[in-house]
Amino acid sequence: MADFNQILTPGDIDGGVINVVVEIPTGSSHKIEWNRELAVFQLDRVEPAIFAKPTNYGFIPQTLDEDGDELDALIITNEPLTTGIFLEAKVIGVMKFEDDGEVDDKVIVVPADDRSTGNAIKTLADLPEQLIKQIEHHFTHYKDLKKPGSTIVKGFGDIEEAKAIIHESVERWNNR
Repeated sequence: MADFNQILTPGDIDGGVINVVVEIPTGSSHKIEWNRELAVFQLDRVEPAIFAKPTNYGFIPQTLDEDGDELDALIITNEPLTTGIFLEAKVIGVMKFEDDGEVDDKVIVVPADDRSTGNAIKTLADLPEQLIKQIEHHFTHYKDLKKPGSTIVKGFGDIEEAKAIIHESVERWNNR
């Protein structure tokens, strides 16, 4: 397996199309994480099925969030994506998030070429309100059995805020 941080760039951040590597498919209760030191995917833990991911989950290569991991991405698709693939994704917003007191924002993206929707999803406002509520509920409660109250969704930001967070994360990666 290739090291995604060696072969992929973050993409065209200012143009709003970035590279995203899939870690966890929609609907999975497996917490699969990219192990940067070994350059492999690793099963970190199995969550209760009630906490299955409401979206695909992945990361943007050559970025570091404030928590020390690659910057997370929530990938909205009609069907689950496979762990280990990457896609060109269009930035549509960001979920502002804290996990145990650490900033752990999630950039929200859709495939850059989505012929199923005719590329209709351009911003968070184009997503069903119910999906936004499900995402917020999931991330507010997914650690309730282990550490209740340790996760906080601080709100959602627009495309420009998402791009600024990606740029900050690239700078952190470059200065590591």
